[in-house]
Amino acid sequence: MDKVRIGFVGVGGMGQCAHLTNYVTVPDCEVVALAELRKGLGQRVAARYGVPRVYENHHELLENEQLDGIVAPQPYNRHGVLLPDLYKAGVPILTEKPLTCNIAVGERMLAALGASTARHFVGYHKRSDPATMYAKSEIERLTQSQELGKLHYVRILMPAGDWVANGFVHLLASNESLPSLETDPLPEDMDDATKHEYNAFVNYYIHQVNLMRHLLGEDYAVSYVDPSRVVMVVVSKSGVAGTIEMSPYRTTVDWQEEALVAFERGYVRLTLPAPLACNRPGHVAIYHDPGNGATPTQSEPQLPWIHAMRQQALNFVAAVRGKTTPLCEAAEALEDLRVARQYVMQWKGC
Repeated sequence: MDKVRIGFVGVGGMGQCAHLTNYVTVPDCEVVALAELRKGLGQRVAARYGVPRVYENHHELLENEQLDGIVAPQPYNRHGVLLPDLYKAGVPILTEKPLTCNIAVGERMLAALGASTARHFVGYHKRSDPATMYAKSEIERLTQSQELGKLHYVRILMPAGDWVANGFVHLLASNESLPSLETDPLPEDMDDATKHEYNAFVNYYIHQVNLMRHLLGEDYAVSYVDPSRVVMVVVSKSGVAGTIEMSPYRTTVDWQEEALVAFERGYVRLTLPAPLACNRPGHVAIYHDPGNGATPTQSEPQLPWIHAMRQQALNFVAAVRGKTTPLCEAAEALEDLRVARQYVMQWKGC
């Protein structure tokens, strides 16, 4: 293929500002059509970004377009309803995180996906930040070489803060009303208070749940949640300990997310910018203590001025072409929901 032909399903806030604005500037990608339930908004967005065709729903889009990939930035509680239709197109699909809000729904989605030739990538954009990509490569190298000893511990800190970072300043808004839409149910075996806690965790901290697995390089289980729900302790399949610190404090005009991946004699420290920050990658610091009286060293690579959402678009286009990328596929994203359920059960003492 010369240019990857992409269709969009939904161009609301995240659809425009986190996704479309990046795809239309990827050199080997062409956004050929979009579907948007709000007709006026769809036409205005298409006019701004030079998208040639607009449809009022995904059915019309799929009936009329030959696509190489689909970007569907929909609310996650719509995924179980919508994605089985999109899987029938048999092409790679990118959605926002998480997979859905219910493990049972997620399992049905994976069954539908397995019956198709599609691939479903879930938009954990932090994996595509150039800093994360660099850190992941270095972690894998150090784990294999053992030059700093064994991997000991992973700590992720994510205080609540200004995640938007002026990322919506170019949003085309709409006063058009949406029709009543079917949504995925929350877990039926939870009371209302637990459902609320579970849904809030899935909506906000599922990024860190996924990043923990990505940095560990293996699955893990929740072993403890403190009563205030600030700290979650996990243990990986091979016995590596980890913690996720959830808003021990908050910021109002900043974003202070970081991950520490500790080996016996050094570490990889990853610092990430606000999710919608533009043209700004994260930062990586690598500390080596060789021991035996040798002088420790610290290196900080200079990374390209590419933000995570743009790199995610580049990675998805590469995935459409069949290349390996750090994108998260649906089967792994289902494991994040299992961790979220463990978190809630630990909190409740079940």
